[in-house]
Amino acid sequence: MVYSLETPVQIDNLDLDELNQRFEGAHPREILAWCVANIPTKFVQTSAFNVDDLVITDILYRELKPKKPVPVMFLDTLHHFPQTRELVEKAIKLYNLDLRTYKVPDVGSREAFAGAYGDALWDRDIQKFHYVTKIEPLQRGLAELQAVAWITGRRRDQAVTRANMPIFEHDIKHRIKVNPIAAWTRKESWVYVAEHKMIYNPLHDQGYPSIGDEPITTKVADGEDERAGRWRGTGKTECGIHI
Repeated sequence: MVYSLETPVQIDNLDLDELNQRFEGAHPREILAWCVANIPTKFVQTSAFNVDDLVITDILYRELKPKKPVPVMFLDTLHHFPQTRELVEKAIKLYNLDLRTYKVPDVGSREAFAGAYGDALWDRDIQKFHYVTKIEPLQRGLAELQAVAWITGRRRDQAVTRANMPIFEHDIKHRIKVNPIAAWTRKESWVYVAEHKMIYNPLHDQGYPSIGDEPITTKVADGEDERAGRWRGTGKTECGIHI
């Protein structure tokens, strides 16, 4: 099924409470189809290429196929696992992604990053590390793309801090933030992957249910929270881009 944009809704007039009531319990495909058909073309998916992000990309690019592909924004922190970088390249070829990559300005490697910010900035100042590698590039990217709405791959069952997350919300700039798989469980995402024989990061099979930057992502033991391996020992539950 190919979706084209209809007369776009007025973003400022959207009743998010009504939308959340309407789409609670809906399949992510229905949520994304509504977005593609109703939100103006300045609509972006943000992706770290975790399995949940790829589920959304698969729905957008393989199932919905809007005439104007939804840009996929990737924050290149320069510290991703090699497996993540390889997956990004596979996804570009498989889906013919409209990929938009944003990173720290004027820094092109881990070595250059260390030269600019010192060794292991994440150990010395995790807040600054996340600001320069994620928060600033995200906000710059959304502004450059003139995004009025953006998609995340967050789920309510990922962490207690996300338990009450709505499907539709506003971000700090009053853009629409869409969480189409908010109500899904980890199991439902993996069922989708199996049904559609999707590609995914092999690290997911090696004890990494949630994959971030290599220096600060560890394996998760049985019984631990899904995101326990992110920023272990720092007390952080979010990197800052969703606050």
